[in-house]
Amino acid sequence: MQEIERPKKRSNLRLRLGKEYFIIKRRYEWLFGSKKYARVQSNNEFEHLVFKHQSFVMRPLKDLEMYLQKNKKTNLQLAIQHINGIEIKPDEVFSIWRLVGRPTRRKGYLEGLILKSGQLDKDIGGGLCQLGNLLFWIFAHSPLEVIERYRHGYDVFPDVKRKVPFGAGATLSYNYIDLQVKNVTKNSFIIKLWLDDAHLHGALYAQEPLSATYKVVERNHHMKQQMWGGYSRHNQIFKVKIEGGVETEELIVENHAIMMYQPFLK
Repeated sequence: MQEIERPKKRSNLRLRLGKEYFIIKRRYEWLFGSKKYARVQSNNEFEHLVFKHQSFVMRPLKDLEMYLQKNKKTNLQLAIQHINGIEIKPDEVFSIWRLVGRPTRRKGYLEGLILKSGQLDKDIGGGLCQLGNLLFWIFAHSPLEVIERYRHGYDVFPDVKRKVPFGAGATLSYNYIDLQVKNVTKNSFIIKLWLDDAHLHGALYAQEPLSATYKVVERNHHMKQQMWGGYSRHNQIFKVKIEGGVETEELIVENHAIMMYQPFLK
């Protein structure tokens, strides 16, 4: 696994200008690029469940006020309205930000928790990374091809009741840090998303039954001390396809993160 450089500190002005540059660049791609994006919220009800998952929303975190978790739930509710029922037809690309748009106060988004340069912070629309994590885990159990996905460069919290492998998710920041998948099959798929009192739920359905099933495995997980003194965490996430009793696998993501806590905690 590769070495990780010591984090570089950049001014707030540089960070802000850089972000706006990449936002404009992505909007240009939306307008003039060759991708065909999934946009239609279909009323069709596909019968064949591919995979479903849920994640706990109101998770108490040490030294953080619970109002941020309540705000996150509001932000998630606003965002999933633009994604629930989206049909991904053959050759179409699903993009979270292409569907959700920019989260702003005017649209009703609230201040939520974000990760900024390895530190916890607050911003409008914060908490939507939970949506990226859920959708990535669902897509990883399907024939849809992940063509764009990002992870935080920092591992902030120790594993406590973790149910999926480290790094098996996708971080989001409007609009250039996105999660995108492409439908490389001849089948069509529909995404269902909903919230209840405790959980964010998601499910992917196919129009026609699949000939294969999928599972996700973690390999080569380890932690190491970098030359500059800090610790880092690494692993690889593979998608395993099972068809006709034969298993084939492909590497879908490789994670390298700076640890923000002491490793090897009990």
